[in-house]
Amino acid sequence: MRLIVARCEVRYSGRLSAVLPEALRLIMVKSDGSVLVHADAGGYKPLNWMTPPTVIEERPGQMVVRKRAGQSEDRLEIQISELLSDATHELDPDPALTKDGVESHLQELLAAQPQWCGDGFRLVRREWPTDIGPVDLMCRDSEEEWVAVEIKRVAGIEAVEQLSRYLERIQLDPELSRCRGVLVAQQIKPQARTLAGAREIECVEVDLGVIRGEREPELKLFAA
Repeated sequence: MRLIVARCEVRYSGRLSAVLPEALRLIMVKSDGSVLVHADAGGYKPLNWMTPPTVIEERPGQMVVRKRAGQSEDRLEIQISELLSDATHELDPDPALTKDGVESHLQELLAAQPQWCGDGFRLVRREWPTDIGPVDLMCRDSEEEWVAVEIKRVAGIEAVEQLSRYLERIQLDPELSRCRGVLVAQQIKPQARTLAGAREIECVEVDLGVIRGEREPELKLFAA
């Protein structure tokens, strides 16, 4: 995590416009691409922020944070007139991101039977590395296209954000530029489905008992 204390002016443009006049503020830049601008009051909530995936550009006295938002772009411009402190600290991984026993077992089962993640999927590698962490499964589909699969027990918005960050890094490789994402979980929350749809990420719910072979899949009848 990078912590910057600086006298700065902040301008946000995108779905709306906002300006924070010049003042002394704390700028937090997290390893996942999050950028938050804090004052010394107002509790935990930042004055302005940008969530990942972002692109951060720096020039002397200026930081520009960009993010795609549908067909438009959100933009956060920070003009620094006086720099008081700029420090970077390595934080320990968040234990909450460590897979529990169920997720680990589910990943093993789906690696052995990737067809549950999508028709015609075949596994290329488990724990495919990126420079911000490994994606659970990297597969090829029936058209030989690349597919990044992230597996959760219960998937919320944070799971969609995590897979989005992985896809951004993976697609930097020209050979993987068309890689798509699939979020697989025993339960996917409605908000996560909505965000995944906006990010063109497919959602797949699986039944652990069915994958284990402990029971048959439910039969669905369709009326003519």
